Amino acid sequence: MTVLSCAGLSKSFTQGPETVHVLTGVDLTIEQGELLSIVGQSGSGKTTLLQLLGGLDIPSAGTVSVMGQDINRLSEAKRSLLRNRALGFVYQFHHLLPEFSALENAAMPLLIRGVKKREALGKAGILLEQVGLSQRVKHRPSALSGGERQRVAIARALVGEPGCVLMDEPTGNLDEENAIAVQELLLRLNTESKTSFVIVTHDTEMAARFGQVYRIAHGALTRES
Repeated sequence: MTVLSCAGLSKSFTQGPETVHVLTGVDLTIEQGELLSIVGQSGSGKTTLLQLLGGLDIPSAGTVSVMGQDINRLSEAKRSLLRNRALGFVYQFHHLLPEFSALENAAMPLLIRGVKKREALGKAGILLEQVGLSQRVKHRPSALSGGERQRVAIARALVGEPGCVLMDEPTGNLDEENAIAVQELLLRLNTESKTSFVIVTHDTEMAARFGQVYRIAHGALTRES
């Protein structure tokens, strides 16, 4: 089953008298349970592509389909609902809410969805146990290490059982030991679930471990392996 796809996806920006073409005619199909990475130089358009796939930005041309729905033809309210139910997001910086515990942060997508608090916290607790944080659920982000905060962010992305998780440099802000630990965690979670993972990274060694590898250069996306 296709969980996320784009066709003819293009994005341009106007800077003064010039038009900058960031992406031109990108086609990509992501199947259920698939694991792939996207690499490219800084400024090549990796993050822009991820934002377009996640419905966080509007393309200049082309379509993005999430679980069979053209996300850019939906109202903002319906687009937000589809993102909440079908997609998860992990960024280089965890973006946890400092006033909430690890458990509450991990449960946030379900709470936003309107799931009863007891049920949402219960599901979040299971995810935090799976990522090795069962003893840290009551801690706020300030009391967690960088690697622990990123694992909370991963649990938050998975708690709603999305079809696909989009990750932008998920280990880019971690030291080598924690980066390897997060990579191992992602590979294990992908094996255990039917969730697809799309990982944008500048780390070619990491990319090589994550299934199919695509490269962005000069606005085009090509498959490398």
